[in-house]
Amino acid sequence: MQGATFFESLHGDGARLRIIGNIRQMQENSRPGNKAAPELPCGSSREGKRMTTRDQAIPEDRLAWLAMTLAPTLGPRRILDAMRQIERPAELFSLSLTELESLALPAAAAQFLFDGKGREVAEQQQIRAAEVGAQIVCFSDKLYPERLREIYDPPPVLWIRGNACLLSLPSIAVVGTRHPSPYGTGMAEMLARDLALRGVLILSGMARGVDTAAHKGALAAQRPTAAVWGTGIDVIYPKENRKLADDIVATGGVIATELPVGTFPAPQNFPRRNRILSGMSVGVLVVEASEHSGTRVTARCALEQGRDVYAVPGNVTSKGSWTPNTLIKQGAQLTASWEDIWEALPSQVRLQLESAQSSASDSAAPASLLPEPVFGPQEAMVLEVLQPDSALQLDEIFEKLDTQMTSSEVFTALFELELAGRVRKLPGSSYVLSF
Repeated sequence: MQGATFFESLHGDGARLRIIGNIRQMQENSRPGNKAAPELPCGSSREGKRMTTRDQAIPEDRLAWLAMTLAPTLGPRRILDAMRQIERPAELFSLSLTELESLALPAAAAQFLFDGKGREVAEQQQIRAAEVGAQIVCFSDKLYPERLREIYDPPPVLWIRGNACLLSLPSIAVVGTRHPSPYGTGMAEMLARDLALRGVLILSGMARGVDTAAHKGALAAQRPTAAVWGTGIDVIYPKENRKLADDIVATGGVIATELPVGTFPAPQNFPRRNRILSGMSVGVLVVEASEHSGTRVTARCALEQGRDVYAVPGNVTSKGSWTPNTLIKQGAQLTASWEDIWEALPSQVRLQLESAQSSASDSAAPASLLPEPVFGPQEAMVLEVLQPDSALQLDEIFEKLDTQMTSSEVFTALFELELAGRVRKLPGSSYVLSF
């Protein structure tokens, strides 16, 4: 077959040819009369495993979805409209050029599919996904997030690492600037942590700043979190978040993208990614963002998709407060604590979250309400000096406590407070109160 010749020219090693052989065998097994592979439980890890359950598209159908997604000049709406016109996705490969064009496909896309190039690149993409430990979920699969189906232009295919079942859970998308103030970082961490403790899935884009703080807040609560990328599933961006990506998957979370394996960061991909963030969620929480921030795109998508919008109020003199404060004026839910979001959630969502919580979780106190640790007088004096929304340089702390403590006592107190999670050290030897 042409596909085998194509891959032999690209990948001469026998390992990849064996993968192609396995794909062919799976296609044979999926035909009527052949025994299907055993199903995997929804909560199990599927990284590096091919999904062949009856709840998933059979390999031929998946190849068809991939071929359409990788075809030139096609967007999500046109792909979905075309696939609805055929009885089964795999029929795409048997259509004539005229029949393909009758699906309202552009000439370049129809020729790409008719010539067999679509199938070849789809097979290549499926192999590359398996190599990086990702699974492919198509629009017709039961694992595809139900809320995402509701939006105007849902992605036809998702590349996923981790537990794909999480994407259908009630989630709040936390978004904001890549350059937050200490106040913005602290609020994102605190709200994400407290919501995660109550079973809400924290969803964000794993960008610098507020996104990273939100994921870390969920992880601090020892709950899974979900990230939606604007790159391929194998391209971590920003690079310094490699450990965060590993932690998300290792703790039972999930990473998803609509972009093929190998797609590098491009400015146009991130605004499009934002529609997926809002589409998967029941609401979007804006923490800090300037007037022209991309966060506004996510908020607009949320409103267009009928999702709730929450916003954390900020200092009116700070440029990072412009977007959340403006959204509040326009009707967004003012959010100072997790209760503000919880009370505004649709009743059926609250019931779903409450029923999913175990009795232990129901009786657990939120992290923000845990008993205060007992500190000595020196730690107490340092706490009196520090602020949650304004960082102090070490020299400034020394100056404020000059008559009360020695420099070594200040160092010791700061160290103890850091260990207790009450103080965070920022770049440049500055310190701020944690929430």
